[in-house]
Amino acid sequence: MVILGVDPGYAIVGIGVVEYIGNKFRPITYTAITTPAKMNTVERLKKIYDGMTEIIHKYKPDAMAVEELFFNSNQKTAINVAQARGVILVAAANCGLPISEYTPLQVKQSVTGYGRADKTQVQEMVKLLLHLNVIPQPDDAADGLALAICHAHSNKMNKLLNINGVK
Repeated sequence: MVILGVDPGYAIVGIGVVEYIGNKFRPITYTAITTPAKMNTVERLKKIYDGMTEIIHKYKPDAMAVEELFFNSNQKTAINVAQARGVILVAAANCGLPISEYTPLQVKQSVTGYGRADKTQVQEMVKLLLHLNVIPQPDDAADGLALAICHAHSNKMNKLLNINGVK
């Protein structure tokens, strides 16, 4: 299974693509879609949409995992990120890609075993689980990989539960 993990953002969208077969991960790519602050809103959203569509067509993932929004105190930032997230979801939907959403707590729990893990702990576990020599940069790309890992763990658990008749 090829999984696209997406950490939504307005200035930086973190992208991680992994293959998950059995209990083994293979990193395919990680990157970020970036939009300059001087670019107007519509152009930024279009760049995110086009970047997402290009990644989906290039890597042909079987599923996408995206982080649910975390609202901070800055309403303007929250609105911009929400718009970017909407564009990301539409790009995936237009490509027929199944979408799963995870909270930051779920991602941390899945990747580190501790829902209150800090960013450094998550990054180190991503590096370890994917057998990488360095922590993926930018941080947003590492978050995208963490989302893909979270989905693999969640998807596997759902399959096990279904096989065993647990609802």
